[in-house]
Amino acid sequence: MRIGMIAGEASGDTLGEGLIRAIRRLCPEATFEGIGGPKMLAEGFTSFAPMERLSVMGFVEPLARLPELLRIKKNLETRFLASPPDVFVGIDSPAFNLRVEQVLHDANIPTVHYVSPSVWAYDQKRIHKIAKATDLVLALFPFETPFYDQHKVPVRFVGHPLADAIPMDGGGVDEQHLARAALGVAEIGRYLALMPGSRRNEIARLGPVFIETAQRVRAQNPELQFLIPCANHERFVQVTELLEQAGAWEGFHVFDGKSHQAMRAADIVLLASGTATLEAMLLKRPMLVAYSLSPLTYALASRMLKVPYVSLPNLLAGERLVAEFLQYDVTVENLSAEIERLLHDTQAHDALLARFSQIHEQIRCAADTQAAKAVLEVGGMRAGA
Repeated sequence: MRIGMIAGEASGDTLGEGLIRAIRRLCPEATFEGIGGPKMLAEGFTSFAPMERLSVMGFVEPLARLPELLRIKKNLETRFLASPPDVFVGIDSPAFNLRVEQVLHDANIPTVHYVSPSVWAYDQKRIHKIAKATDLVLALFPFETPFYDQHKVPVRFVGHPLADAIPMDGGGVDEQHLARAALGVAEIGRYLALMPGSRRNEIARLGPVFIETAQRVRAQNPELQFLIPCANHERFVQVTELLEQAGAWEGFHVFDGKSHQAMRAADIVLLASGTATLEAMLLKRPMLVAYSLSPLTYALASRMLKVPYVSLPNLLAGERLVAEFLQYDVTVENLSAEIERLLHDTQAHDALLARFSQIHEQIRCAADTQAAKAVLEVGGMRAGA
């Protein structure tokens, strides 16, 4: 069986890696091609273009890359139409993948979209495009499926692979101490992880206020240490420059990579909204979430948003479990006040971790295997029709 796949982000590469492994367990002769990252390549995936060329975000930013994205899209469609795969899987990156899926679906090639687009959150009319482009949507979270059911679009909740990988206790104190040892910091102490994002623009917007917040909180809690993992060397240099500009060195530890270890080592996490909030929840780490966009992108996004929360813990809970600060509310005053509360309110801390555990159970469903079975069913369904 030949399976086409496109992953456009690091998170999609991780999902693709797990999906390939699970499909191979069920169908050892399967082959995989399209666009993928290093984790998928390590599984024998054939990539026709570098995955990072698809890594764009927002409403405005992709416009500068449009000609290149269109060329990549056309080349992929030409390949797949000339030699149709048994099934095609678009992994997240809906702005790109749904367009490819539409072309292939029109040519009677089975298509699966893995990771529900946030159609339930904004621009709900997109559900009609999804219906025309895919045979099945694989949803990572249970709150996503009712909207598809309402519009009679085939959907299957498969759970999240991260919930399967992380133990229910988040690894406990032993795992925390091991992470601190791996980072080369003292095993005993209180640590706050600062994670302002993985992209240059995210760090430019959130990095300075995160650093200033840390300085203010440390003035009241001098024992507190700060861990700042960086996605790559370029972001490491960027964060280092921000610390130099702020004159902030005492108590700060900066790492090239090691985001997972930093989160595991921390007692509290201050982070940008995104998938990292899910990992923090599964690790049972109290957190506060912040995000800031370019003014134009924020103006567009805020008008389209149809849900009251943006962070995954709150969306999964259906209530405000963790504090969210967006755009103009991302201030040193707001962030430092919430960190102080998390540091000292032990009763709220225990209640929060109990709710995190309940949600963890709900999304721990052997996601890779569930997704693999669904992909093979769709491919076999159309191939045998």
